[in-house]
Amino acid sequence: MYLTFLGTAAGCGVPSFYCNCAACLEAQADPRCQRSRCSVLIQGQKNTLIDTPPELRLQLIREKVDHIDHLLLTHWHYDHTGGLGDLEFYQRVHRREVIPAYMTEDTHSWMKSSFWFLEDCFYTKPIAPGFHVTIDGIKYTALKVEHTPGTIGLLLETENGRRTVYIPDTGPLPGSTIELIHGIDTFIIGATFWGRNWMPEDHLSISEAVEIAKQIEAKQTYFTHLSMHHDTPVTNQELEAYLANFENHFHLAYDGLRIEI
Repeated sequence: MYLTFLGTAAGCGVPSFYCNCAACLEAQADPRCQRSRCSVLIQGQKNTLIDTPPELRLQLIREKVDHIDHLLLTHWHYDHTGGLGDLEFYQRVHRREVIPAYMTEDTHSWMKSSFWFLEDCFYTKPIAPGFHVTIDGIKYTALKVEHTPGTIGLLLETENGRRTVYIPDTGPLPGSTIELIHGIDTFIIGATFWGRNWMPEDHLSISEAVEIAKQIEAKQTYFTHLSMHHDTPVTNQELEAYLANFENHFHLAYDGLRIEI
């Protein structure tokens, strides 16, 4: 089983068209530092997509993905769902079968009002924190997080016993979630801000995400959902140097990075 980071940016993307900060200039000079909005793909016998950012079509083409078998949405914010329409013609013209889609009631309500024309493309199955579903041999458990109402994180447990957590958007994690994911093999956590955290109730800074990773004692940690612009612009080189001060199992996620789970 493999996990591919399709996108690793927060809502603004890197570079942003309007910005000439150090992070955007680095990304303009080096394509490896460019970040599209957050999403991952789980690949085994089938392809399971988690979130549909605005760049979804380009992400799938880049990774040579030609089919999606299942969809999970962590929440309804635009940077996680803006590319939902990219699946319309895939479903109607190519697949011609509804796509099983898992999301909370809040996210489903938003989808019905914002993407009402896609309702017949998906077979929607509601989930909530504590609910679990098995897809392609992986047990997915929805985790309680602190973000907009209806947001979930995901615990992935493979048949070989490996555990991976994917939480792209959250503030400080609830104690129940901390307890559940302690000692996991792979921890993927959103670390939106560098410097001052503009939204401390529902986002994390790099330093806050580092402290959570240390608390749960994950064997490997990847930081994603990076804005790079705010509060203080920071380059990938600077972030890598910062993480080098800690355990050697802390990593920046990059678009296109593929890891085994």
